[in-house]
Amino acid sequence: MSCRKKLKELTIKDNFMFGAVMSMEDNCRQFLELVMKLRIGEICISSEKSILFHPEYRGVRLDVYAVDDRNSHYNVEMQVIRRAELSKRARYYHSQMDMELLRPGNDYAELPDTYVIFICDFDPFDQGLYCYTFENICLENGILKLNEGCRSIFLSTCGRVRQGVSEGLVQFLRFVKADLRESQEEFENDFVKQLQASVKKVKSSREMEERFMVLEEMLKDERAEGINQGITQGIARGTAESLLGLLEAKGTVPEELKNKVLSEPDLDCLRTWHRIAIHASSVQQFMAEIQAVK
Repeated sequence: MSCRKKLKELTIKDNFMFGAVMSMEDNCRQFLELVMKLRIGEICISSEKSILFHPEYRGVRLDVYAVDDRNSHYNVEMQVIRRAELSKRARYYHSQMDMELLRPGNDYAELPDTYVIFICDFDPFDQGLYCYTFENICLENGILKLNEGCRSIFLSTCGRVRQGVSEGLVQFLRFVKADLRESQEEFENDFVKQLQASVKKVKSSREMEERFMVLEEMLKDERAEGINQGITQGIARGTAESLLGLLEAKGTVPEELKNKVLSEPDLDCLRTWHRIAIHASSVQQFMAEIQAVK
């Protein structure tokens, strides 16, 4: 039985809905103002980077990429599953933005400020904060900033410490945390009400329903491809270990040969080596014969 959600069952924490709602300029602008605590005049959402606008895009990405009127670049992503490598993911996003933004021949000084924002439906650092903001500072005095223009922000729906956090951000995170029924209840916050209206608009859009179906099929294909790849890798590993077992019964296997066998990704090649190992009288004969079949 399929447990995949239908479009009408999504909340803003579901990646497709988040991307669809934040692709609306005013929603994205108000969200960034809420997080950054500053006024933003205009914002440009880069739709060419979004799967929502390019169903033929191979390799699904579900983050929101935006640029404000100060030429600051933002990468925003919803995170509902705790991942140990989340901090490294932030680092990777910053590096990707830098690679795209620094053109050949341009000076490093022309690199704009970049912000990576994760909205986490968990507490990523278990400190009870609603917002964790990271910049590079001098460890020796704890004050001097590197000022390289990179900032990583982790929002948490599980925050408890309200000091220094606006009521608007708390209400937004409460809306993100809500299940389907709770997300449809009345909130005493204008921005959340606006987001609720946007969610309804997406759910009633035939075009968005079609895009959601395309995305689901693409994700299904990627999962199937990953499973098949995993099965193939498992068979290859088993064949390699069986091959080494045969060779060890015939003599000492050099470390270099072990590494060669275990790192060989081609299953057909491993099967050929396995057949050679069965008939070889020694490890040396095996090594000579696999060199001959190259």
